[in-house]
Amino acid sequence: MNFEPIAHIRTDFPSKFGIPRQSSLVPSLRARIVMEPQFRSREAFTALEGCTHIWLLWVFSETLGRDWTPTVRPPRLGGNRRVGVFATRSPFRPNPIGLSAVQLERIEFDPALGPVLHVCGADLMDGTPILDIKPYLAYADSIPSARVEYLSQAGEPQLEVVFCAAAEAELSAEEKDILCSVLERDPRPSFQDDPDRIYGMAFRDRNIRFRVAGGVLTVLSASADFSL
Repeated sequence: MNFEPIAHIRTDFPSKFGIPRQSSLVPSLRARIVMEPQFRSREAFTALEGCTHIWLLWVFSETLGRDWTPTVRPPRLGGNRRVGVFATRSPFRPNPIGLSAVQLERIEFDPALGPVLHVCGADLMDGTPILDIKPYLAYADSIPSARVEYLSQAGEPQLEVVFCAAAEAELSAEEKDILCSVLERDPRPSFQDDPDRIYGMAFRDRNIRFRVAGGVLTVLSASADFSL
C-alpha cells in the first residue's frame, strides 16, 4: 500500500507543543488546507461546501520511522499509567495515521492554489500531510452514549490564564482569546508541575513563554525571539 498526501495544512503551530490534544476543543483556531497540484480539480469538491464539518485523515509526520510500543502513557492519566496503544490516540502507532473532525468554514477557489479549505478547530501541526477528506455525518458519526472508561475519572484540566504587561503589549485581542482557549487546557506534560519552570510554545511567529503555579498560568512574554 502506497499513499501520497493530497494536501498539507497550514496552522498557527510550527511545533507540536501546545497543540490542543483533540480536534474541535478550540473552535477559534483557524487553518487552511492547501491541496497538492494534482488534486486541485474543482469538480472533486462539488457539494462539499454544503458540509458543515469534515473528517481529516492525516499522518503523524514527526513520528515517521520511529518505533511503536504495545502500551503507552496517555497524558490525561498523568503519564504514570500504561494502556494499550489501540485504546489511545498516541502518535506512536504501527501506522502513524491521525483522525480529526473539524468545522468547514468555507472553500476558497484561489487562482494559483485551486480549492483551499478554511477550517476551524484543527489539532494539527503546521505542514502536516493530509491523506484524505471525508464528510462528517452526524446521523452516523455522532454516538452520544460512547465513552472511554479509563478516562471517565481523569477530568479535563482547566487553568486560569493571565497575561503580564509585557505579553499584553505584544499580542492582539484575537491572539489573546485564542491563546486563552489553548492554554487553559494546560499544554504541559501532565507529570510536570514545577511552579518555577518557564515553558516556551511556538504560536504563529511568536515564542510564548509562560509559568504555571497554583492553577494559574501566567503568560510572561510573546516575542518573536526564539533564542530565549
